[in-house]
Amino acid sequence: MEPAQGFTDLVVWQRAHQFVLSTYAATRLYPKEERYCLTSQFRRAAISIAANIAESFRKRSVREKIRFLEIAEASLEECRYFLILSNDLDYALNEYQTPQLEETSKILRSYVYQLRRSMS
Repeated sequence: MEPAQGFTDLVVWQRAHQFVLSTYAATRLYPKEERYCLTSQFRRAAISIAANIAESFRKRSVREKIRFLEIAEASLEECRYFLILSNDLDYALNEYQTPQLEETSKILRSYVYQLRRSMS
């Protein structure tokens, strides 16, 4: 397998990007009164996952890469909460969002773990 030439080659970014797209699709169905609250926050947190993975790609040091990936992990947890809240409020949910988030989380954790091991 060839090394990634850009962040779009990273499987973890690809999964995160798919989650962003499904978040946009799901939140389009949320009530209008949520437009500037839950809808906006959920979308920003989802974007933050993919954006921080992308930003980490060009960081020179492994420590810097990990720092941005940890921010992505924190945004992922924020999205996990928004999925719970959306479900509890009976808002329309994309049935693929939770599995997508879990898959992204698993790949991201593995990526961070590998980077940490490379520092040892």
